[in-house]
Amino acid sequence: MTEEEAVLSANDAFYRAFASGDLAKMSVIWADDSVSCIHPGWPALIGRQAVLDSYRGILSNPGQAPIEHRNDTAMVNESDGRVLCVEFVNGMALAATNWFKRIDGAWRLVHHQASPIATLAEETASHPASQRLN
Repeated sequence: MTEEEAVLSANDAFYRAFASGDLAKMSVIWADDSVSCIHPGWPALIGRQAVLDSYRGILSNPGQAPIEHRNDTAMVNESDGRVLCVEFVNGMALAATNWFKRIDGAWRLVHHQASPIATLAEETASHPASQRLN
């Protein structure tokens, strides 16, 4: 498996944990230190406890809309990997960045940010990964 494939696999694990509502799996994906998260419309969350508390609330919400991710593109160097993708939530497209660090041989999430894209979801879905995410 290439490093790009490994980071994309870690990214898929993040979205699977979200889809299954599994806080324990979500907790394993996030690094122990120096983490941050910006959910759409939220202030920046800094620190593992604040980030996991946010996911505890989100994942336990029975009305939480599912998230679909597409156009995943990995950018990897020795110890950092970023995945840029498009999330779709209730028909709305969000540009998302998931930043991973290699920690003890595993890719662990250190930052997630998702922001609305000023375009129709249908237009974004048709763009190949090599094009801009908006």
